[in-house]
Amino acid sequence: MALAHEFDYARPASLAEALELLKIHRSKAKILAGGTDLIVNIKEGMCSPSILIDIKEIEELKGIKQEAGYISIGALVSFSQILESSLIKQQLPMLWDAAATVASSGIRNRASLAGNLVSAVPSLDSAPPLLCYEALLRCYGEEGYRDIPISEWFKAPRKTALKEAELLTQILIPLPPADSSGIYLKLGRYNGEDLAQAGWAIWISRDQQYRIAHCALAPTPQRVTAIENLLKGKSMDETLIQEAIGMMESAIQPITDIRSTREYRIHVSKVMLRRGLKAAMDRLESKTANPRALLGGFA
Repeated sequence: MALAHEFDYARPASLAEALELLKIHRSKAKILAGGTDLIVNIKEGMCSPSILIDIKEIEELKGIKQEAGYISIGALVSFSQILESSLIKQQLPMLWDAAATVASSGIRNRASLAGNLVSAVPSLDSAPPLLCYEALLRCYGEEGYRDIPISEWFKAPRKTALKEAELLTQILIPLPPADSSGIYLKLGRYNGEDLAQAGWAIWISRDQQYRIAHCALAPTPQRVTAIENLLKGKSMDETLIQEAIGMMESAIQPITDIRSTREYRIHVSKVMLRRGLKAAMDRLESKTANPRALLGGFA
């Protein structure tokens, strides 16, 4: 399928050059990193840029580093690089889980975490873990750098807090406490390049703090603070889990679409929350819980 229209192409060597191009072209420009969402959107007529600004040569946007209490993930880091990172697997297991669920290996080799966040689709797999990790998104624009809490990033489906002449440069994730862990569960219709019917990230600390977030169950990915507050400071048992499950219908706002009905999403979310809470606790104790094995009963 041919592209729907012609556009210019630029490949800046620095952030300063990229910003100058953004300032000139404003809303008519699109940033190209992995391009897995962007090229499809152009082909389908969802956007019509006058220029693509290819940032793949900008060195400071590459790499995964640990520094000053954070793990920094550059805007060009792909999901395959996240999966290959022992630092991510050990320190941020929920994000590692989520990366393994993104599309196929071919897509993961190109698709970037930053591009995934900028796309801001409701079924965004990376969002629930990053919401639970309370990540900061570092952006660069006309006024310099600014850090946006991920809780303030998603404004509506496909809309973010990113300004017109601004680009996402890094994802900064505070190092979680050593006595904490979590898990990400995704339900799709089949293995492969399918978007989530429901996705849940569940983080637990040994002092009974809980963070819970979802995707594909509301207009934007979001934390479920009502359930978090219910669980806070309490030992997990069947009565408490059942009480949390009872809050599900008021905690999410799913729709019926091509992938699932609203009713099915509510039903499976109750099952996923139960399994996820137990699995997060298991991983905290043993670090061995397998999120894919937990979903066998849904197939």
